Amino acid sequence: MSRLSLALAALIAGPACAQAPAPLKKAVVLGDPAPVASTSAAPAPGPAPASSSPERQELDRIMALNSIEQQKMVSRLRPVSDEREEAAARYALLFEKQRLELAELDGRLKRFQLETGVQDEAFRKEAADLRRQRDRLKLENEIARERLAAEQIKIDAEKFRTEAAMRALELESRKLRLTAELAGHKTVALTADLELRSKKEDWKKEANRDAEYPREPFRDGVLTISDRRIALNGPIVTGTADHVTERIHYFNNKDESLPIFIVIDWCPCGSVMEAYRILKAMAASKAPVHVVVKSFAASMAAVITALAPRSYAYPNAIILHHQVQSGTWGNLTQMKETVEIVKEWYQRFAEPVARKMGLTLDQFTAQMYKHNSDGDWQEFADVAVSRRWVDRVVHEVRETGILKEPEDKSAEPPRGAFGLTEATDAQGRRFMRLPRLQPFDAYWIYNRDDYYR
Repeated sequence: MSRLSLALAALIAGPACAQAPAPLKKAVVLGDPAPVASTSAAPAPGPAPASSSPERQELDRIMALNSIEQQKMVSRLRPVSDEREEAAARYALLFEKQRLELAELDGRLKRFQLETGVQDEAFRKEAADLRRQRDRLKLENEIARERLAAEQIKIDAEKFRTEAAMRALELESRKLRLTAELAGHKTVALTADLELRSKKEDWKKEANRDAEYPREPFRDGVLTISDRRIALNGPIVTGTADHVTERIHYFNNKDESLPIFIVIDWCPCGSVMEAYRILKAMAASKAPVHVVVKSFAASMAAVITALAPRSYAYPNAIILHHQVQSGTWGNLTQMKETVEIVKEWYQRFAEPVARKMGLTLDQFTAQMYKHNSDGDWQEFADVAVSRRWVDRVVHEVRETGILKEPEDKSAEPPRGAFGLTEATDAQGRRFMRLPRLQPFDAYWIYNRDDYYR
């Protein structure tokens, strides 16, 4: 038994141990081979009470040593505990950081999955659009082939009709000649020959084919115009609106699905009231109205082109906008009133054009003088498209409605519409006199060289 065990046993035994020292010594001798030092031999650390035994003193000393050791151990363990707590806190922070990083990665993964889903959906939609476009192109190709086949059939039919008509004429001539010979009348035979020759000449002066009526006349850069066309040339004067609007109504009553064409070769415009009626008839037409400018459209003709449902122009055609121009007569009050009416006409017609361009009326007017010192803002059609004055530039126009040979009018003096004729003044200058205006009307016409008077 060790000394510490012996001391603890003595402390538990108490006074009984002090009364029986012999067994204790014996136990010590029996349990510990090392000799136990006597009480007198052990040096006392200090004066001890007379009643204290050596074992008690030893026990106290051991307990004191144990207390000191415990304090040392606690002092050694305290840094370890602090370090462990610090390490635990550090691990907790590291765990929280990893948890946040994991949550961020999870969010990024979900966002990536969402974006991938959106991209997949967009790809599927694009693929569906491409398939639909492919099917549409396939259908258009089939329609084009059928149309070409129909065109070929039509050409063959026209050729057959022409040959049949020529054979009929020849048969009729032979019949007449035979009849004349049988009757012995050479005059009849000669008359038959003349009639045949005349019929052949008449036949040659006609195209002997039908006009084309496509519901979509502009295709592949080519504009196809049928005989549902209305020419708008020269100044717009009294009677022009009747000429144009009556034909618009007639073509609507004949077929509301086929397009109508207002073809402007050269028009400096004129009466605002007449032009207004043309605009209203165009707007009310159930059949689509297409305006085509081939050379020049100014003033109200330019307004008609800009406000048309559909408009086309050759690239080198000129379209011109300017402020309203008109003459007035009367006393100061009357002239002032006339000017106010003319200003109102200008606002009512020029403002829709300005609005289509994205400008105010004042800005539109300012641009006129910015582009030309006289306020005559003209543009070639390929530039006018960007100004929204015309919808499309067309490089090829097929006039399928002109089926008779045009008459040669080169020997006639220049003649305007509705009875207008050209004259020469005392200075030798050519001019054309415009008819008198109706009350509250005004001429909005491009007349830079004073040709119209």
